Amino acid sequence: MTQTIRLLVVDDHPVYRSGLVTMLKSRPSNIEVVGEADDGAVAVRMVAETEPHVVLMDIKMTGMDGIEATRQIKQRFPRVRILALSAYDDEDYVLEMVKAGASGYMLKDADHTLIISGIQAVHEGKARIHPRLAVKVFAAFAELSSTNPRRDADSFDGLTERELEILKLIATGATGRQVATTLWISERTVDSHIQNIYRKLDIKDRTQATLYAVRKGLISVNDAVNTGRAGDG
Repeated sequence: MTQTIRLLVVDDHPVYRSGLVTMLKSRPSNIEVVGEADDGAVAVRMVAETEPHVVLMDIKMTGMDGIEATRQIKQRFPRVRILALSAYDDEDYVLEMVKAGASGYMLKDADHTLIISGIQAVHEGKARIHPRLAVKVFAAFAELSSTNPRRDADSFDGLTERELEILKLIATGATGRQVATTLWISERTVDSHIQNIYRKLDIKDRTQATLYAVRKGLISVNDAVNTGRAGDG
């Protein structure tokens, strides 16, 4: 049985927010809107009150913005997934949201089916970046690798060879089960390695892992873009 996704919608434009909520309630899906907020501070409070699985987060809002709200939510409620939904297609906003802890970034002009699939993807622990932004974002991170072309062990922040193998696999969309099958190890062992990777790199999720892998030249921009579009990162 498919789990119902509890969703909190955060946007300071009441007409847009109302239309979005109406769309989500009218479309057949496993998404239940459990609350609405019009600024970041209210969103942080409502996460505690409504216990959502996913927060659909606007960025530019009066009061606390979406970047700071995302940061606070992830610090207090690390299991809650954040999907940014913004009118801004600047890669800098994407990177700031990802650094704050967002698992994905959608544009407000996206087709409704893409927004719904994005919510479902981040709930499952996957990455989802709007196709129009994916190329720019991953290319920007790949460009950073040219300033540090070394490929020795020190350039990977203490990751072991096994951890690098697993990082490359999850960054290109492999699930924990697929990694376990590929490497002939248990899923529990994979989970342990992933937690070690996140701790060593000081990252929170697969979106950040994918960006790191691109920046370090572990995977190609094309691999990352395909992952972002498919929602498997």
